[in-house]
Amino acid sequence: MIQAENLCKVFERTVLSDEEKNGKKKSTLSGIGAKKSKKESFYAVDHISFTVEQGEIVGIRGPNGAGKTTLLRMLGSLMNPTEGQVTVTDENGDRITDSVEQKRRIGYLSGNTKLYHRLSVREMLMMLAEIYGIEKSEAEKRVEEISKVLDMSEFLDNRIERLSTGQTQRASIARCLIHEPDIYIFDEPTLGLDILSADAIVGFMKTRKEAGKTVLYSTHYLEEAQFLCDRVLMINHGNIVCEGSPKEIMERTDTENLRDAFHVIMAKETETSDGAGNSTQDDKNSESSADTVEMTDTIEKTNETEKSGEEQS
Repeated sequence: MIQAENLCKVFERTVLSDEEKNGKKKSTLSGIGAKKSKKESFYAVDHISFTVEQGEIVGIRGPNGAGKTTLLRMLGSLMNPTEGQVTVTDENGDRITDSVEQKRRIGYLSGNTKLYHRLSVREMLMMLAEIYGIEKSEAEKRVEEISKVLDMSEFLDNRIERLSTGQTQRASIARCLIHEPDIYIFDEPTLGLDILSADAIVGFMKTRKEAGKTVLYSTHYLEEAQFLCDRVLMINHGNIVCEGSPKEIMERTDTENLRDAFHVIMAKETETSDGAGNSTQDDKNSESSADTVEMTDTIEKTNETEKSGEEQS
């Protein structure tokens, strides 16, 4: 089981000054076209709490910039939260306090995970098994089992730089499997894949659920989430705006599929935000994001600094 308790992450961004926003700033001979800006803090994830149990698949859905990837990185121990904590428990329900052991129980797959291109898939998996302290004979057995589960026999001994997009994604998932984690965290695992490759990954996630594992993943494909997930968390501006099973969410929004339900929920969020005006700081942040924010690379630099290494499995 994995639990988020009052989890939040604050970043810094650059926004236009009030003069620039109102169009009152005039160019000067010494600085033609120069823009005056200021920095402000905002919540990428805003005090979120939820639990994902063993044998459960939970999907996370939200528009771009909603905070999905930041949330998953904190859950995967790749980023430290500003506030709150992540709790991981073992099969007996006992809390795991050792950070290394906590990471060992998690298999994390991001959309931009980098692999070792000059190695074959088999060589990469054997190397990672050695890092995890797995005996060679046991590692060889696991590689063959993983190859069968993910249908990788045709390219298991090919160099990774020569693989197709779908094959590379399956190799990335294999990397998450070699140490047999209890919790899988996938950030858009089927993005850009062909139907057969996507179906193979969806099928794999179902087998993990059947094996009693915990699966948490983000996706933009709501048909996929409707078919696969026990529960769905819909996020906007760093907050959970809707939570429930696909059936519950569709009944709540009086829709026939999760895609239509998402549109209904986001439309209500927009109406609420527009009606509230500037009464709260959250609304100010939302308006800045939509209209006047010039995002810098501050967020990415912060992420890179705090990562404990995306190459960890």
